[in-house]
Amino acid sequence: MENVDKYNKLIYYKLMGIKKAFLMMSLAVIVVLSCVSGPDKQQGSTGGNSGNSGGTAKIEPFDPTKISQEQHQSTMTEVQKFIEEQNKNIKSKNFEAWKKSLSPEYFAEISSAENLKQLSELPGMKSRKIVLKTVQDYFLNVVVPSRADLHVDDIKFISANRVKVFTITTNKAGEEQRLQLYELEKIGNSWIIIN
Repeated sequence: MENVDKYNKLIYYKLMGIKKAFLMMSLAVIVVLSCVSGPDKQQGSTGGNSGNSGGTAKIEPFDPTKISQEQHQSTMTEVQKFIEEQNKNIKSKNFEAWKKSLSPEYFAEISSAENLKQLSELPGMKSRKIVLKTVQDYFLNVVVPSRADLHVDDIKFISANRVKVFTITTNKAGEEQRLQLYELEKIGNSWIIIN
């Protein structure tokens, strides 16, 4: 009987040892697999090249010469439609629609008390005795008179989804002037004004 108890204990300890070894090996496999899959997830979230064997994502600088003529033309058409819509909103003094076309950062910048005070100090505002107290004052007294009839003559890509928008005018001397109207960014399928 004593031998049976010793035999059962021996089997018990061997089984426990096998279970511990199995658990340790399983844990080691899990740790190794989680370490191996970690960088791939990071690369995917940063837009890195998954074929990069170094484990670090290399971000290529934007090259505007790689924008195809088709992409330039389709973007130009989209931007012209966007500006035409803005012109309508501005002409009809639709403050809410205009506000929605601005990035939150740009809206915060132009509606700051400091910006409104600086603009109120400009000679054109002082001569008309206009003091901008709210962003709606800015819209009615600055945006509406100056931006209701803009037309887009050219765009310049800053990145794949950002463009500067220009109009071309002729001065009194007969020289063409390229004036920047806006800086736009495309988020999803919509353009917004960022500057």
